[in-house]
Amino acid sequence: MSVVMDVAKVTAKGQITIPADVREAVGIREGDKVVFVRMDDGTVSLRNSNLEAIQRAQAGFNGAAEEAGLSNEDDLTALIKSVRRDRAAKG
Repeated sequence: MSVVMDVAKVTAKGQITIPADVREAVGIREGDKVVFVRMDDGTVSLRNSNLEAIQRAQAGFNGAAEEAGLSNEDDLTALIKSVRRDRAAKG
């Protein structure tokens, strides 16, 4: 379901001010970049590019822990300590 949150006016330079309630809903802060995504139905979605990058990275790791035999946080902590020990030993 779509909900109109607010309206913004486009300036002569093609710029808009993203309303505060929209920035808050999308998690956009000063200095963030935004991504405009054209959806299959022709609408455009506004997204925080920082969050998009994090979500893409997380999706790339989907299932990697299980494949590496890591079943819980303790396994991950042990792996991190082991990698750090190996790196320290190499100098």
